[in-house]
Amino acid sequence: MLESSGTAWILERLPKGMTRCRKSNRMGWGCKPEGQGSLIGCGSANDPVSAGESLLPLGAPVLNWPTRLPPSMASDTPESLMALCTDFCLRNLDGTLGYLLDKETLRLHPDIFLPSEICDRLVNEYVELVNAACNFEPHESFFSLFSDPRSTRLTRIHLREDLVQDQDLEAIRKQDLVELYLTNCEKLSAKSLQTLRSFSHTLVSLSLFGCANIFYEEENPGGCEDECLVNPTCQVLVKDFTFEGFSRLRFLNLGRMIDGVPVESLLRPLSSLAALDLSGIQTSDAAFLTQWKDSLVSLVLYNMDLSDDHIRVIVQLHKLRHLDISRDRLSSYYKFKLTRKVLSLFVQKLGNLMSLDISGHMILENCSISKMDEEAGQTSIEPSKSSIMPFRALKRPLQFLGLFETSLCRLTHIPAYKVSGDKNEEQVLNAIEAYTEHRPEITSRAINLLFDIARIERCNQLLRALKLVITALKCHKYDKNIQVTGSAALFYLTNSEYRSEQSVKLRRQVIQVVLNGMESYQEVQRNCCLTLCNFSIPEELEFQYRRVNELLLSILNPTRQDESIQRIAVHLCNALVCQVDNDHKEAVGKMGFVVTMLKLIQKKLLDKICDQVMEFSWSALWNITDETPDNCEMFLNFNGMKLFLDCLKEFPEKQELHRNMLGLLGNVAEVKELRPQLMTSQFISVFSNLLESKADGIEVSYNACGVLSHIMFDGPEAWGICEPQREEVEERMWAAIQSWDINSRRNINYRSFEPILRLLPQGISPVSQHWATWALYNLVSVYPDKYCPLLIKEGGLPLLRDMIKMATARQETKEMARKVIGHCSNFKEENMDTSR
Repeated sequence: MLESSGTAWILERLPKGMTRCRKSNRMGWGCKPEGQGSLIGCGSANDPVSAGESLLPLGAPVLNWPTRLPPSMASDTPESLMALCTDFCLRNLDGTLGYLLDKETLRLHPDIFLPSEICDRLVNEYVELVNAACNFEPHESFFSLFSDPRSTRLTRIHLREDLVQDQDLEAIRKQDLVELYLTNCEKLSAKSLQTLRSFSHTLVSLSLFGCANIFYEEENPGGCEDECLVNPTCQVLVKDFTFEGFSRLRFLNLGRMIDGVPVESLLRPLSSLAALDLSGIQTSDAAFLTQWKDSLVSLVLYNMDLSDDHIRVIVQLHKLRHLDISRDRLSSYYKFKLTRKVLSLFVQKLGNLMSLDISGHMILENCSISKMDEEAGQTSIEPSKSSIMPFRALKRPLQFLGLFETSLCRLTHIPAYKVSGDKNEEQVLNAIEAYTEHRPEITSRAINLLFDIARIERCNQLLRALKLVITALKCHKYDKNIQVTGSAALFYLTNSEYRSEQSVKLRRQVIQVVLNGMESYQEVQRNCCLTLCNFSIPEELEFQYRRVNELLLSILNPTRQDESIQRIAVHLCNALVCQVDNDHKEAVGKMGFVVTMLKLIQKKLLDKICDQVMEFSWSALWNITDETPDNCEMFLNFNGMKLFLDCLKEFPEKQELHRNMLGLLGNVAEVKELRPQLMTSQFISVFSNLLESKADGIEVSYNACGVLSHIMFDGPEAWGICEPQREEVEERMWAAIQSWDINSRRNINYRSFEPILRLLPQGISPVSQHWATWALYNLVSVYPDKYCPLLIKEGGLPLLRDMIKMATARQETKEMARKVIGHCSNFKEENMDTSR
């Protein structure tokens, strides 16, 4: 069974739902589960995490509270020229924008001058690439490109995670920044506080959300405690920093700031704040907020333990348009309970209020009207009909009302255009949209609700849901709960039911975040593998072909005991090599594909188990050795033949296993340089005995005969064994071919006839010639639409005509060749275009 973040679980029954995907020269395994029964999700539990922040993006108009989707996800249109150029420059910094000074430090070319629109985009896209792209390596001195404001102009930048360090902000200290978002930049120290002073005269919006260490500086311990002496420095809290001189600052986010920072004195110099976020900060006295009662339009106090004193202060902030006093109901115990009186005060005193978030609160009194008093008819957002009694006094509906994890969200008439809650899909999506950026603990639970909706019901806003989950996974790449719940939701949001609604671009974004998750956490790998099964393989994964193969091969480490994920991973590996060109197969072979499969087989042999992992592993080897001599040689070099004999002996009744193994050996036998390694009495005896096998129809016998046909093709002088004799084996091959039904339907798919056609123009081995002709006759008879054009295209008909003239060819072989030619001629006539 498959876990989803301690919240959602996926149970999978892969075998029943798999379809065989015999693409490439041989048989593989398909990638899509069939029907609803193949993969089932179930269960739900709650698991708290941490942190939180505002709906309101700092520096944005008050009403733009939802998390903004990246521009590339806003539509399915091609990327703009600006986006393509930005991406190219960032991936090729040394050669486009800059050059390396002293082989280390990046410097901008002296003849380049970039306006703020381009500079901002370069920095923000750089951060996005570092956090989201697997194949993008950050450059240590990237920010030094923007050190000189005479040639570059930065105004609005958003930096996040551990990417940003003190020296990076120091590098851009001369820039006139207007907007600076620093999110979860835990490597920043008090040095960066001093750097912030450089922007004081221009900064309008500042976010230090989650920058937990920015108020710490290192100090020589001197007479410090013994434990400090182990480390040459001690972390000391900076208490004397204030925002003195930040005269233009209007929007400030200090969410998740560490305890001990004197917030009141820190903020006192700011005279005209319009938006303030103090998420997670505890202060018993909030009276200092009243200094902005004539300017503050947005206040976020998420996860602050409130009191009646806080409420008395809040209602004095009469200009407020957005108020967020929500909390994470699982994070800790809160004494404060919302009452009907408090909600009434908000409505009465805050006449400009357009957005209110009270998510997570327990309502002490009954704020809702009785069911009997609710007005019947269509759901209404009119305040006069509100099911929440205090809100009947509103002058107009709220633009947004946060009710996630409260009882109020389930009421009928809610006076708001947008509501976050857990009642239905719309409310859940609003919650994900509102809380993704700074509240992963809430977002995780909201995504889990979406998971249940997609699993049990039908998701009516698929594209919106998919984009929101992708955004959450990108934003919280290293949050395990988000990664597991998100990957579980993606499985249901990308299944075949919704496929027609998804563009190539969107599905590629899904693949990217799924692979990111696989790289970050072992716990999400099962979810991610199952989600990849919803895609056309290998076509939709080719743009990440190397990366996905490397990830799957790491999952298939035989030391791992998780059988279910091994089964899914080996199935995906098989599908990935099923219909790709030989260059791809050789590249994957060099990654260790062949060796990994052989190790899996060896482990199963030791356990005396022949399950789907064993069968899929042989099938994958069959596919990856098709027309790739290097991989065939690798199979032989790593004791592949010994494993073949051991499997044959240990599992004599496993028909599919035998077919897969013989198909693989057929590929090996096609390589002239490797055939001498098959010329042993033991191997030839085994192949000869398998000629009489009835396993899987004619497939095992057919493949054994194919192996022997290529060996016979080398002539009597290459027959370097005494037993069994060449003539004896020839007779058994003739007998086997004559026993096969020419109308047999096949578990095989030829991509090319070249290995068969090379056996026609020769007189050394008439039986090999006959086997090749029989193979062609069977395929063009049973599957004419597919194989007649292939045989014509590859020049098979002239070879057959030449063979008919050969004196060494048997009469029955010539007669069969005439029938093949006849089938193809009839096919050409029936499909000739007569419209012109």
